[in-house]
Amino acid sequence: MTTQDRHSYEKTIYALASGRLPSAIAIVRVSGSKASAALESLCGRLPAPRAATLATLKTTDGNAIDESVVLWFPRPHSSTGEDVAEFQVHGGRAVISALFDALSRIDGLRPAEPGEFTRRAFENGKLDLTEAEGLDDLIHADTDQQRRQALRQLKGLLGDKAESWRKQIIGASALIEAGIDFSDEGDVPQELQAHALRKVAALKNEIDKALGASAQSERLREGLIVAIAGPPNAGKSTLLNRLARREVAIVSPHAGTTRDIIEVHLDLDGYPVTLLDTAGVRDTEDPVEQEGVRRAQQRARDADLVLWLVDASRASEKPISKRENHAPVWLVRNKLDLIQGPHASSEKHVPETSRFYISAENGEGIPELLAALMAYAQAYFGAGESALVSRERHRALLRESLDALARAERMSGQGDELIAEQLRIAAHALGRLTGRVDVEDLLDVIFREFCIGK
Repeated sequence: MTTQDRHSYEKTIYALASGRLPSAIAIVRVSGSKASAALESLCGRLPAPRAATLATLKTTDGNAIDESVVLWFPRPHSSTGEDVAEFQVHGGRAVISALFDALSRIDGLRPAEPGEFTRRAFENGKLDLTEAEGLDDLIHADTDQQRRQALRQLKGLLGDKAESWRKQIIGASALIEAGIDFSDEGDVPQELQAHALRKVAALKNEIDKALGASAQSERLREGLIVAIAGPPNAGKSTLLNRLARREVAIVSPHAGTTRDIIEVHLDLDGYPVTLLDTAGVRDTEDPVEQEGVRRAQQRARDADLVLWLVDASRASEKPISKRENHAPVWLVRNKLDLIQGPHASSEKHVPETSRFYISAENGEGIPELLAALMAYAQAYFGAGESALVSRERHRALLRESLDALARAERMSGQGDELIAEQLRIAAHALGRLTGRVDVEDLLDVIFREFCIGK
């Protein structure tokens, strides 16, 4: 951190902590050493700690700003670990503008940068990096399952586990280091390397299991991608509108209406699902439509599930396009309202459980299709309930730690210095995961466990 950055960080910050204006109530939060000065300047006094107090906020020249409920949280017992003041005012734009103007006139205060309150909470040990990421995920959660996963991270599910793993690695490393530096001490156990590597093997299995369940939890943050694909004029846009329960896409009897990809985000029984309405797949001379077809094919390849929609009234319609990816393909025959008789099917190579017969126009068969989508999402994200890893950063650092532990295990019988270096790498990776990397931890463990140097 540069001198300029440090000087800026030492300043007291303020920002709107509630939603978009205007609103019934707005919350303005102040954090830093001058938070008490802000309260005294605006309220004329410092209220009792952690007690809601009614006060009239006034400018330095005595003009009233608003009637406010104010709260005072002296450090370190606050959300950021610093002195924090909170103003709950009426959520009019003019009120907030006047309050911000008054705060800006107090020496040592400045507007907060994005995420700065959370960063200060991290810097002051109120939460680790995984908890900070969980807070961000919780704010942006759209569905109940996303909320649950974010809340688990905010409560420290991964951070606590990673810190436990790191301490165990430090314990194993302490055994190795003791064998290197203190082999002549009588209270240092024998066969330290073998004992340390047994700890390493157990840790390696735990981390490997956590990584094995990472794919579903990472995808839960982004949502299940379902592409509606198929030939032109099969009713893809009508189906999108029906599933979204609103007019999202333009519906036209003319083929090639959809030129670009339209996305709709759904909440299916708490699971996030993104529906993609793609351009009809066909050979065309229109360069714009060609680009739409190319994008449709690419997004279908990247999707987690493809609803291949065909016109049930056209018996000669090819049921399934040749595809390059391995995502499941459900055959959906649309426009049942235009045909008579039983819904016969000649697609012997398509599993019966992957065939659906609907009318996107009148809603026939839509409840069954939605129920199948919900069941698929539940099965797809099922492992996410107990998963620890929700971001690629988590996975990369856990993989780095796991690889280092595996290298240490393969060095059994070799020099203690080589094993110790791999254990340091593993512990450092976990420290970066939570943001807690302390080089003094290793020495503390050695001297405490073996009573060396007393």
